[in-house]
Amino acid sequence: MRVGLGLYRHMLTREYYDFARQAGCTDVVVHLVDYFNHGKNNPRDNQPSGGKYEPWGVAGDSAKLWTVAELKQLRREIEDADLKLFAIENLDPAHWHDILLDGPRRAEQIENVKTIVRRMGEAGIPVLGYNFSLAGVAGRITTPSARGHALALGMDGPADEEPIPQGTIWNMVYDQNAPKGLLPPITREQLWNRLQRFLEEVVPVAEQAGVRIAAHPDDPPMPTMRAQPRLVYQPDMYQRLLDIVPSRNNALEFCVGTVAEMTEGDVHEAVDRYSAQGRIAYIHLRNVVGKVPHYRETFIDEGDVDMVRILSILHRNHFDGVVIPDHTPRMSCSAPWHAGMAHTIGFILAVKAMLESHSFDSVKVKTAS
Repeated sequence: MRVGLGLYRHMLTREYYDFARQAGCTDVVVHLVDYFNHGKNNPRDNQPSGGKYEPWGVAGDSAKLWTVAELKQLRREIEDADLKLFAIENLDPAHWHDILLDGPRRAEQIENVKTIVRRMGEAGIPVLGYNFSLAGVAGRITTPSARGHALALGMDGPADEEPIPQGTIWNMVYDQNAPKGLLPPITREQLWNRLQRFLEEVVPVAEQAGVRIAAHPDDPPMPTMRAQPRLVYQPDMYQRLLDIVPSRNNALEFCVGTVAEMTEGDVHEAVDRYSAQGRIAYIHLRNVVGKVPHYRETFIDEGDVDMVRILSILHRNHFDGVVIPDHTPRMSCSAPWHAGMAHTIGFILAVKAMLESHSFDSVKVKTAS
């Protein structure tokens, strides 16, 4: 088990790499999608949050895929800072919107994804995270609800009042000239069928390239969002996704906070189940209080999730991937994002050190049970 940090596109600089290394990280997970592009509600000193329904920003150039040269250069820069580039998180909606929508450019965009996976393999980047969702991350609000009135994300009720407008997918605008109107609703089975086709076509390419494609659960984990169905909003639904194509390269980007917000199951048991299968590529770690549609995010050391137990389960199951902080509350200082991340990383490293200590065996057994 290694500890990493997620960095957004504007953070892919030596300053942020040095911060990650100074905080004790060995790996980074990078976002090449610029969620902040023309976004009105996403300050660049924080993770993308947006408003309840407002899109994060405008998608990238549909004709410009990430090249092998730029991926290799990014990897060299990260390795020069004594870190490893473990994963790229999320595909740009510009590159795969018609895969999600089953639109007229689907065949072309499947080739886009295959090309990206092959290029990642050639560049030596082992994991691609993705979220197969129409609404994406919506319905969240920001309130001073964490300890000490720190600003944190949460949810205050269902988010179906405003359906998805045409030209928007996964909470990003991919067509600024789309006609007026709303995205027609589909059934949940239609969305599962779209995912199945995607996995059946892409996983074999991922196997050849030596890249794991890792699915994030629906966040927030509601049955519907913006009048569209969701796929993985209960822990057992992850198994259906894995069983579509039984391959190590069909993996999970397991978000502990999102799974904890689900109304069924137990997050600790889910971590045990899927890590024991060896199907988790990497972990998003955050704590929460409550369940959808009413929850709030907290600091890592408070909330409903026993984080020592989570990390103990991963240690017991010989999890060999990367754990990264997910969102953190914004701390009251001149660098709210940095402070929140450093606090969370310090907690993870301390627990990891205890779990790896021979003198901690008795506590390890207790917390893993």
